[in-house]
Amino acid sequence: MRIIWAPLALERMFAIAQGIADESPQAAKEWAEGLFAVVGTLARFPERGRIVPEIGRSAIRELIHRGYRVIYRFDPSRIVVLTVRHGRRLLDRGEIRLSP
Repeated sequence: MRIIWAPLALERMFAIAQGIADESPQAAKEWAEGLFAVVGTLARFPERGRIVPEIGRSAIRELIHRGYRVIYRFDPSRIVVLTVRHGRRLLDRGEIRLSP
């Protein structure tokens, strides 16, 4: 299954990594590598994440990676990583596109 990163997800991922790198470049590298590894597992197991509580749709799910929510949408042919946000922040429904 193909994995696509939405521009917002990439923007957020880079901003988070830069924030971590300000304290520890090595920690930022490990965080980003871990994030890509976790997202990569979705190609084989797209339903592994939990349904996002703010959305309540089975095709919109999230994984938690080191305190950050990785929110994605999937269908039979692809996975789209929609955004990455701190685990304590609720998702603003208007921030992401819900339908393919």
